[in-house]
Amino acid sequence: MSFVKARASRVGLRMIRPLLAAACLFSLAIAASAAEKPRIQVNDYVIDADLAPKTHHLTAKAKVKFAALDDISTAVFELNNALRVTRVTNEAGKVLPTERVTQDFTVRVTLPEGMSKGQTQTLNFEYEGVLDNGADSPVEGLKLASINSDTSYLLYAARWFPMVGYQINRFTSQINVTVPAFFQVIGSSSKLPTQHPAANGNKTVSFTWETPSFPGSIIAGAFVETDAANLKIYFKPNHKDFAHPYADTAAKEIAFFSQLYGPIYTTNLSIVELPDDTVPSAWAPQMAAIAARAVNEKVNYRLLANTLAHQWWGASVSAASKDDFWITEGAARDSEVRYVQDAAGEAGFEEATKDMAVGALAYDNIPLSGAGKLDTFSPEFQSLVTDKGGMIFHMLRWQLGDANFDRTLKSVAQQYAGKSITTDDFRNLAEQNSGQKLGAFFTQWLDGTGAPEFKNKYTVYRLGSNKGFRIVGQINQDLDLFRMPLEIRVDTDGKSEMKRIDVVGTQSTYSVDTFGKPRRIVLDPNNWVLKNSSELRVRVAILRGQQLVAQGDFAEALKEYQKALDANHNSSLAHYRIAEVFYLQKNYQSAANAYRESLNGDGEPKWTEVWSHIQLGKIFDLTDQRERATNEYRQALQTNDNTQGALDEARRYLNTPYKREAAGQ
Repeated sequence: MSFVKARASRVGLRMIRPLLAAACLFSLAIAASAAEKPRIQVNDYVIDADLAPKTHHLTAKAKVKFAALDDISTAVFELNNALRVTRVTNEAGKVLPTERVTQDFTVRVTLPEGMSKGQTQTLNFEYEGVLDNGADSPVEGLKLASINSDTSYLLYAARWFPMVGYQINRFTSQINVTVPAFFQVIGSSSKLPTQHPAANGNKTVSFTWETPSFPGSIIAGAFVETDAANLKIYFKPNHKDFAHPYADTAAKEIAFFSQLYGPIYTTNLSIVELPDDTVPSAWAPQMAAIAARAVNEKVNYRLLANTLAHQWWGASVSAASKDDFWITEGAARDSEVRYVQDAAGEAGFEEATKDMAVGALAYDNIPLSGAGKLDTFSPEFQSLVTDKGGMIFHMLRWQLGDANFDRTLKSVAQQYAGKSITTDDFRNLAEQNSGQKLGAFFTQWLDGTGAPEFKNKYTVYRLGSNKGFRIVGQINQDLDLFRMPLEIRVDTDGKSEMKRIDVVGTQSTYSVDTFGKPRRIVLDPNNWVLKNSSELRVRVAILRGQQLVAQGDFAEALKEYQKALDANHNSSLAHYRIAEVFYLQKNYQSAANAYRESLNGDGEPKWTEVWSHIQLGKIFDLTDQRERATNEYRQALQTNDNTQGALDEARRYLNTPYKREAAGQ
């Protein structure tokens, strides 16, 4: 799941690039405790959770079996700050001293007799609390658990049960959830879930997970259940008509990933609708959850693909440590992009690859091998493990060739199914399956920072006897240790010529013969290599600005947007983002000016036109200039661009004047 994008959506930003999308997803530890290496390994849970939607209350008991990874006298568990531990006992029923440390969301249990490395013990936790907002969330301001009458969700990331080693510590579980009888409950279960009546008109549903993974997410509520394409779809009644299109798309994506990585490990898979007040997407074994805003007539196939890919990269194969998160998050991101290539062709593939490159370059002064030292919820960590991780997979595909790359990924998925994997494990398998030495590749992209910016100098010679032309050139870039193959496309009067050359160091020469007269030379035309360019610098600055707005730092966001304008003064997107900041600050005159600049800019992306007109219409409505407002809404309709429901919104406010209260802002 993508927490950075979730934060951005909560401040009303429109058209933030997809993934995490996907979320989806997402994904990730809390500042202080995440920095510590866990000293225990949880092996199994038995959890009894009673949900009271009317009071938003959780009452729970958790029987936690764990092993010591070191000699310890205290066992440290992470737990949501909204939950209060009432008692902790050992197997003999003795009450143990506990300390609640809210700064790092932990509960520290004193073990009077201590534990030696390798010893196991079982503790019984009793705890309760109210879960209805994000005030005490492990991610500041982001709701990851909520108990409500419409939908209740307890996401694994919320730490709603005592846990360690987020997305690292694999475990088995039996989770018994008591809810109102009319609720449907979705969770991870190796066996068919069972249910029986409970007191006060409730029922208890039991989920058993027998293979160590991350089965800690529960979603409950009033859903319409649809069986389609061997999937179960749980959408709200107002979205039930979209169940079959989503099921059909999911079936195609699962078939695509199964062909690449081998069959999915389960025949039971549910797609579940989440409320809009949480992350864009979430995953758990047998579960792909997506926010309501992504459930509409036009299937958000990128978000869905990323979320489903985590069944292979996360639920089945997991990272051995925070330093290895790039493998699972990057593989899911690359899976999403590869599906885009299959479903939308090369144009869609190019745009998705650029999205990934922008995220990879957003924090290019931090090596990926050092990401483990960052807060896993930070924009820096997420951009590195998801987007730079995805670009490493993308570039490795180019380096190895499709056949060797696909063989490598299938080997990883099969050999490490149900296990954790390290970076060294992954590199060794890639070398075995390709027959190539990849130490330099991984050193460059994991340990290095930055990306090359290629410059091309060349001379064209005419060959005698009507033999065509020869281009002799030199590629310059500023990374002395850089070494990768690069593709060159030469557009001529006739057909285009493609050549693959090795770029080594700061200067590399090449020679290309063509029959037609060369008209243009393009380096890396298919964007296989992570590289800097003026276009990407604009997009990187805008992305960083969006992340700062999501954190409420408007002043620094405006500085980033100004960097984008310094690189391209006509950037419609940069002007639009500046207008958004002014609009959020209720500085309507400056916002209107910036929306006008967006309309007069380069028109990229196309949706900036329709939304600039709509936003101008809202400003005129807010300032009691109805005639001017309706004119803007009409101009929005004339674009015939319904990106993210733009035309529907324009029609709504053409009929009824916009009021800030009506928009919930």
